[in-house]
Order: sequence, then structure tokens, then C-alpha cells
Amino acid sequence: MVTGQCHCGKTSFRIDGVLPRTVTRCTCSICSKRGALYAYYRPEQFSVTAHADHIYRWSSELVSSHFCAECGCATYNESPAFAADGSWDSKRRVIAVNARLLDDFDADDAPVTVVDGKSRMVQGVPQCES
Repeated sequence: MVTGQCHCGKTSFRIDGVLPRTVTRCTCSICSKRGALYAYYRPEQFSVTAHADHIYRWSSELVSSHFCAECGCATYNESPAFAADGSWDSKRRVIAVNARLLDDFDADDAPVTVVDGKSRMVQGVPQCES
């Protein structure tokens, strides 16, 4: 079991899984401004245990970006499970957890994979995994 929380603790979550071996940094406009490093889990693995979040959706509204209403920390995103070529299945979703918020995990020590979300746009839809 993996747990995590925002800075103030009013938004917390748990993951039925293990700590990530690698994290992802996306270069799309919102991900690069948020500065999060993401770890990916299936929706059924993820549950929010304390809830003080707001949701931001932009452009296509395919991606739900969650953040704490109290301290402002980016907590997680819910999005389609984008494939490496930018395609996606509208039925499969993924949770991109801000790995910087995971308990007992130092995201700065994990290998980082960069997703070029900035230049991967298909019909105005960002093709990033977060």
C-alpha cells in the first residue's frame, strides 16, 4: 500500500500498489507549469482518503487536474490512457499521481522519463498521459 498527501494534509490518498521505479515529466503547458513528476496507476488502485480538492479541466476536457483547495498542491490527474503514438481509447483511464506527494518516496532520486506533451497535439487535444 502506498499513501500520499498534499502539503497541508487536507487531501490525501492511498494506492493499492507499490512505489514507482520511475517517474514521468510531461512538457505540455499545464504539466510544465505545475512541476509535478508523475507515477501512473489504474483507477481501481487509487482512492482519495481525505478530500479538499478542486478540479481544473482545460481545452478538450479530457484530463481532470486535481489540486488541493487549501494549499494548492497538484495532487493527481485523471486522463485517457494515451499510447506512445498519441492515440487513446476513451474507455481506458489512468491516474497520474504527483509522485512528489508520496510518503516514503523521494521523486528527485527516481529516473525520469520525459513525455513531449508540448509538441504532441492531435486536433487540438494534448497527447500527454497526465
